[in-house]
Amino acid sequence: MKDYLPEDRPREKLLRYGARALSNSDLLAIVLGSGTGGKNVFELAQDLLADCDGRLAMLAATPLERLMMQKGIGRTKAIVITAALELGRRVMMEDSRVNQSPITSPELVRRVVQPIFQNLQHEECWVLFLNGKSRLIGQEKISSGSFDKTVIDTRRILRRAIEKQSRHVILVHNHPDGTAEPSQADIRQTDILRRALSAVEISLLDHVIVTDNNYYSFAMEKYE
Repeated sequence: MKDYLPEDRPREKLLRYGARALSNSDLLAIVLGSGTGGKNVFELAQDLLADCDGRLAMLAATPLERLMMQKGIGRTKAIVITAALELGRRVMMEDSRVNQSPITSPELVRRVVQPIFQNLQHEECWVLFLNGKSRLIGQEKISSGSFDKTVIDTRRILRRAIEKQSRHVILVHNHPDGTAEPSQADIRQTDILRRALSAVEISLLDHVIVTDNNYYSFAMEKYE
């Protein structure tokens, strides 16, 4: 930090010009706070972004354990980076106008979950809980798996839907390999979940499989 003029330091630039005037590396340098391992904080931020091809989305998708292995990062800095990027993701979700409107199509579902799944390199299963007017009243990660597999925990989904007094449920999970078509396991587990929810008068409106550029909707395909 001492090698830079005061007006070139990220904190001073933010105070003078506002956060939007800063580059990604400037903002990341503020999050990191200090350099380490013979590198100043600017170099550390630039190296970290370079390892992610300059993409914040890729950095956000990097597991905490992998961040901790990066030279100069370590446990504390990895936790701070993960927390900061998670806050940014949650802001995107809260600001989405989709969350205030009835969810009536798989395209709207995709828009709701896009901040969650973008560039994710493993499968995750999420549930959207809706009220009687199909408005979102909650969303929750049910499981996290490997590159090509995750678990649809029917009992947990059923319990949480009842606790939230949800009238409708939409199941969502991602396929990191870019192929949206459901597997036989996806089809089987969807049917099990539909039957379980129906027994307590909660409807499974859809099961949407999303990729970075596409999606598959069980409801649109009318899969039986």
